[in-house]
Amino acid sequence: MPTPTPFRKILIANRSEIALRVIRTARRMGLTTVAVYSSIDNGASHVEQADEAICIGAPEPSASYLNIQKIIEAAQHSGTDAVHPGYGFLAENEAFAAACVEHGLVFIGPSPEVIGSMGDKARAKQLMRDAGVPCIPGYDGKSQKADDLQAEADRIGYPVMIKATAGGGGRGMRLVESSEQFRNALSSAQSEALASFGSSHVLLERALRHPRHIEIQILADRHGNAIHLGERDCSVQRRHQKIIEEAPAPGLNPATRQAMGQAAVDAVRAIGYEGVGTLEFLLDTDGSFYFMEMNTRLQVEHCITEEITGLDLVEQQILVAQGHELALRQDDVRLTGHAIEVRLCAEDCDHDFMPQSGRAAFWHAPRQARVESAIRSGDTISPYYDSMFAKIVTHGPDRHAAQMRMLHALGETVIFGLKTNLPLLASCLSHPAWLNGGVSTGFIAEHADALLQPLMAAHEPLAIAAALRCHQPGQARVPRTLPVPLKLFDKARDITTEAQVTWTSAGRYDVVLDGRAYRIGILAKDDCRARLTVNDGEFKVWFWLEDSHIHIRWNGQNHAFTDKTLEAYLGGHGTAADGQIRAASSCKVASVSVASGAAVKSGDLILTTEAMKTEYQHTAPFDGNVRDVCVQAGDQVSEGDVLAILDPA
Repeated sequence: MPTPTPFRKILIANRSEIALRVIRTARRMGLTTVAVYSSIDNGASHVEQADEAICIGAPEPSASYLNIQKIIEAAQHSGTDAVHPGYGFLAENEAFAAACVEHGLVFIGPSPEVIGSMGDKARAKQLMRDAGVPCIPGYDGKSQKADDLQAEADRIGYPVMIKATAGGGGRGMRLVESSEQFRNALSSAQSEALASFGSSHVLLERALRHPRHIEIQILADRHGNAIHLGERDCSVQRRHQKIIEEAPAPGLNPATRQAMGQAAVDAVRAIGYEGVGTLEFLLDTDGSFYFMEMNTRLQVEHCITEEITGLDLVEQQILVAQGHELALRQDDVRLTGHAIEVRLCAEDCDHDFMPQSGRAAFWHAPRQARVESAIRSGDTISPYYDSMFAKIVTHGPDRHAAQMRMLHALGETVIFGLKTNLPLLASCLSHPAWLNGGVSTGFIAEHADALLQPLMAAHEPLAIAAALRCHQPGQARVPRTLPVPLKLFDKARDITTEAQVTWTSAGRYDVVLDGRAYRIGILAKDDCRARLTVNDGEFKVWFWLEDSHIHIRWNGQNHAFTDKTLEAYLGGHGTAADGQIRAASSCKVASVSVASGAAVKSGDLILTTEAMKTEYQHTAPFDGNVRDVCVQAGDQVSEGDVLAILDPA
């Protein structure tokens, strides 16, 4: 009979919201928790919430959250019995799991051998073939020579997908449409894979044109029991990374649902899996499905499975790791209602979803939804880690109810100080194609024009900002016009607007801007919310005033203004001259591909930057010559810094 492995103290080898998620369940189970943190995370939520906390190094992941030796030392120092890896970082690292076992720690997850087998996508595909699970045609051989990979891609046919064999999360992955694009895409994928996972090894797969991304949640113990907990549809993605998930998958044929669930259970039994895990499949338009990869850990989107099953998957992980037999059999699993999860990310959706970092001036989470987040007002989102800072989850008796509750929750979600994907999420959940169900992984790309709407005209929020900027409770009731117009700079549009403000009575203002007149009445106001009138309508508005900055949330969009009244406005803010290649966010220069004086063609790669584990290629906007390269590989730069200057031919 398998040996039990009881424990009472868990070290969480992770950070942010997943660390808080594990702490919450561990505390309910009567277990003690130990947090680890990098120096930049000193004072973070997970550090404050854990029973104990240990600093393990510098902000760079390689020096802290990816440093196996430091984490093992922290576990030994704290007298820990077990380690929970969360997701990301070392969660699917065979060497880390082996180090835990070697030092007498229970690794809350599968064995190192299983992690190694399924973490290498090439080996995983072979194991799945042996287990009778259908796999996508491709190449997963040993040769990594560019010529050999090019020949294999040409043989498979385009479009072809390049995938890092280690890791996941969409990193080290590139879609290639033609043979001519292959070499550059291969170089970029290998570079990103090496930086993210320590290995540049890739495989190739035939790319399906309009697949859905369907995954099966499994649960297995060391006694030979294995069940699945239904499926999740994770097809709404950008940069090969999920941003909206739902369970169950809408419109999935019952026979296909049964076949996918059985294939997942057969697979985990074949490899002797223990713990929670996820089999990810691509579902083709003809109903065929193919194994894509297995995640040997808890998924980011585990929450929606919890909502429809009523199970706590972290608790199930812990119980299995302690040696308990599953309390459920397949017939006991009941799926109730529908659940949706969205991932809130700090990113610039208008610039290829480039990750953003910086200070979150103000954060308000919706009250009537499940929110998994570690962020607080005033916290800084670091460029060193993933751009996701919160997850919002809703559940309802059916898909429509869950969707309506999510839209309401997004309307109540406020984040000031950073660009985020909040408007995009609301647009996706309101789009006719999503409402019909069954969108493919190309949904965002196919409907980008409708989903990525430009920021609406800012006249009303500008008028509100002007009134809030001038508002002083108890001010004179005598009508008075501000002696000089307010000059409010809108960074998003690179425009400064003059607003003439007149106090008409207590809390009431006439604001004239661009020849338009607005009557603003501030009826009630606290630090972040105001009840006011705009002309003949009454509204409740979220806002944030800090120094000369004014943030307004209006009609589901954020507007940020800076009061430049007391400054000489020189123009040109945020707009680089032609040929100036600037950083889109705080990032690190990964590589420089040209030298000063070089001749370049439009589209040629100039340099590559990396932020939050995502690479971004900067290319020449026109034919010309490189006047100057202002950075070198390894440099840390800030948003707006000039990286290189080109002169047109």
